[in-house]
Amino acid sequence: MSGKTKIVVLHTKEIIYTALFAVLGIVLIILLVSMFWPKNTESGEKNAYIPGVYHSSMQLGENTVDIQIVVDANQINSISMSNTSESVETMYPLMEPALETLAAQIYETQSLDNITYSEENRYTSMLLLNTIEQALEKAKVPETQDSSQASDTVPKIIY
Repeated sequence: MSGKTKIVVLHTKEIIYTALFAVLGIVLIILLVSMFWPKNTESGEKNAYIPGVYHSSMQLGENTVDIQIVVDANQINSISMSNTSESVETMYPLMEPALETLAAQIYETQSLDNITYSEENRYTSMLLLNTIEQALEKAKVPETQDSSQASDTVPKIIY
């Protein structure tokens, strides 16, 4: 045997710190991989919309009101009125509350089917739903385009 014996002294505190940092490093690597790994769109799930911002207009007397819809691949994210003048807000005060009520139902169901509205806002709500439907038609993925092509497209802004 060799004549020189080596003695290694390990402190418990150093072992615990080393193990803790190793575990944190592994967790960080797993988190980064899961965040930036491309999503598999070939699992049979087709995209409903082409991501982007879409607009549709409606005529109210002499004024035009734009409805703006923001969608991602499978979800309606935002519905709002844009470019509204003060005269529209004054002459049609039920537009904003009616749109908020409809938008809340659309966010929940992600569909325009079975939307309910009060009898006093019936015509306003019907006009808003038609305009929202026109904007969503612009956002829908064409039948000839498959989901892998739709997910590769750049978000659009359509007027």
